Amino acid sequence: MKTKTIALSLGLILAAGALYAADPMEGTWKLNESKSKLTRGITKNTKVVYDSKRLGMGRWEITTDGVDADGKPIHAEWKGKFNGKDYEVTGDPTADMRSYTKVNDQTLDMTAKKNGQVVATGRIVVTADGKSRVVTLNGTTAKGQKFTNTVVYDKE
Repeated sequence: MKTKTIALSLGLILAAGALYAADPMEGTWKLNESKSKLTRGITKNTKVVYDSKRLGMGRWEITTDGVDADGKPIHAEWKGKFNGKDYEVTGDPTADMRSYTKVNDQTLDMTAKKNGQVVATGRIVVTADGKSRVVTLNGTTAKGQKFTNTVVYDKE
């Protein structure tokens, strides 16, 4: 009887661990500027934090710190689900809504909007080893200039 109880307990612990295994997106990501291709004069995120534990129920909080087009510090926050629906973003001078769609465990597609108009689209891919991620971003600046950025972040 003790053997069955121990085996059952171990099985439940392993199952619970699998359910709550860390998502590859989860954590703090720091800009690796030397590996990135950034357009001058647009917003640059130097640190991005993905947190799914604080809000729970499939909701995420994404916070970014960086500099705006003029080099002034900015801090933006987004809370929502990776379901392709628009959710408000605060503190971002370039967008007021953002949506994320989960493609697979290591890939997200993103759309940013300002006043209902799409200003940027992108793809976020975490490497197989989980140590870095690449963000490919296409958009238009407030001045109408088109841009494409390839931004590399390393996990802290």
